[in-house]
Amino acid sequence: MSSINNHINYVEFKAKDLEKIKDFYSKAFHWTFTDYGPTYIAFSDSGLDGGFEKTDGEIINGALIVLYHENLDWIKSSILSSGGKISKDIFSFPGGRRFHFKDPSGNELAVWSDK
Repeated sequence: MSSINNHINYVEFKAKDLEKIKDFYSKAFHWTFTDYGPTYIAFSDSGLDGGFEKTDGEIINGALIVLYHENLDWIKSSILSSGGKISKDIFSFPGGRRFHFKDPSGNELAVWSDK
């Protein structure tokens, strides 16, 4: 399935122990996992692809909804001009780049691109 601009494309959760979380979801729901180093695992076979990021901090709202857009600079400008705030500027990761933003109510989401 190809990525479509402005659609929810990925969901990311926090986890204290990646091996435990991988074991749980693979046994309970038969999700499959790809390891991306010691602090990140991606999952598939869940209906919507996503991942778990290792954290030692308190997990309050552990889900991060990730949208897709092929032009990060353009969508970043659109978010800013629409009243959003950038909470983590554009950064690279294996497979692409992304940034985080907060909507006017303070909900944090992210936008990623493989371009």
